[in-house]
Amino acid sequence: MKIVIQKVKEGHVIVEDKTIGSIGVGYVLLVGIESTDTETDLKKAADKIVKLRLFDDEAGKINLSIEDVKGSILSISQFTLATDIRKGNRPSFIGAMEPQQAHVYYEKFNEYLRAYGIPVETGVFQAMMNVRLDNDGPVSIVMEVKDGKVL
Repeated sequence: MKIVIQKVKEGHVIVEDKTIGSIGVGYVLLVGIESTDTETDLKKAADKIVKLRLFDDEAGKINLSIEDVKGSILSISQFTLATDIRKGNRPSFIGAMEPQQAHVYYEKFNEYLRAYGIPVETGVFQAMMNVRLDNDGPVSIVMEVKDGKVL
């Protein structure tokens, strides 16, 4: 499982010229589900994201979590994160989980986030989406979870 975590002042996702998800302060997550991922990986990723301290405290030190700032999450499924580009110039997506199961896992991942009381907006699974965000900092982190461990 690969996730790009972007701290934002705001973010929204547009499908067919219509905004379908929008947040203020929080994270935009680009979520790549891989064929070897398990439910344990989903839970571990959600736990880590909620506990990450990427927001400034009153002293300007990065020390607060998304829970502390009462932020929101815009979660976007992005199978292209499972790309392998080691061979040739055309990306291989063979590492991505098949779409039907990936959709189930993506929804479970979002439910794990919501279980913490974090508002979660989403895009549309397998749709062409435009994601717009105001990256705060900028702060962007790439997280990989395998076998229940953050790598």
